[in-house]
Amino acid sequence: MIPVEQVIPESSPGFRLRGLRTREGLTQKQLAEALGIRQHHVSEMEKGKRAISMEMAKKIGEAYNVSYKVFL
Repeated sequence: MIPVEQVIPESSPGFRLRGLRTREGLTQKQLAEALGIRQHHVSEMEKGKRAISMEMAKKIGEAYNVSYKVFL
């Protein structure tokens, strides 16, 4: 497995979250519902206006079978 940092070295956690969401074919609302949060929180995380907590990163990682570390 190639680490995301090698593929997209300058990416932010929010950019990676958006990429995951896009890869899964989800809207922000759908992702928010799956994570039990509000849609505007997803938007803020993607834009870097809201930090992705360790707890949220682990939740995303478990739900979508990716390492939580890419969101920190």
